[in-house]
Amino acid sequence: MLKTLLDVIFPPCCIACEGFLPWAAQGAFCIPCVERIQLVRPPFCPRCGRPYRHEWQGDHLCGACLLRPPSFSLARSWACYPRDLDASHPLRQVVHRFKYGRQASFGKPLGLLAAQACRPWFQPSGIDLIIPVPLHPRRLRWRGFNQSVLLGREVGREWGIRLDPFVLIRKTETPPQTTLSLKERGPNVRGAFRIAPRQTVERMRLLLVDDIYTSGATVNECARVLLRSGAREVQVLTLGRTVS
Repeated sequence: MLKTLLDVIFPPCCIACEGFLPWAAQGAFCIPCVERIQLVRPPFCPRCGRPYRHEWQGDHLCGACLLRPPSFSLARSWACYPRDLDASHPLRQVVHRFKYGRQASFGKPLGLLAAQACRPWFQPSGIDLIIPVPLHPRRLRWRGFNQSVLLGREVGREWGIRLDPFVLIRKTETPPQTTLSLKERGPNVRGAFRIAPRQTVERMRLLLVDDIYTSGATVNECARVLLRSGAREVQVLTLGRTVS
């Protein structure tokens, strides 16, 4: 009743275009914005989740996973947006405001969208722990929060899985991946992560959470470190991914 009353006094707005949402609307985006967002659906690569354009292609491993299989066993995303500089795309716009505009309140609705939409691709009962991709302390102080922690917290609440943001740490401050080409991203994060002292992931099945999957270099490096530290399996969940 209280929520209904608040919606009357303060009508909910689309987090992308800030237009009013109808009372019957579900989620954080209005209908026009949702229609511009491409949800990730089959067919796609069964390993990294890269979507394919045509249904007749069917699910099959993409060239990148065939050439160099990633350390993680599975990666899935809620939606995708073009890799070009289309700043008006609703998902790109929201992610930019979430990370660089310090809109921490976006974490809850976006995390719920990812958790609810991607649940069919995972088995939450078999996941022991959620680990968000960490930020370097200097970048964390500048931003004020880690967007992956906010997303992972909502996934954990929705799926009933514990989240621990202190298992994995970023020991090296590297240039932002967004400033680099796809070929430069892998070497950029190589050796940038490690397990925190007195932490263990021995024989655990882990879910790694991040905001955007572009080249997969960051989550792949995190997964590699976790597996070398004794994890049984690492799966990846991201809010979105970029496509060419």
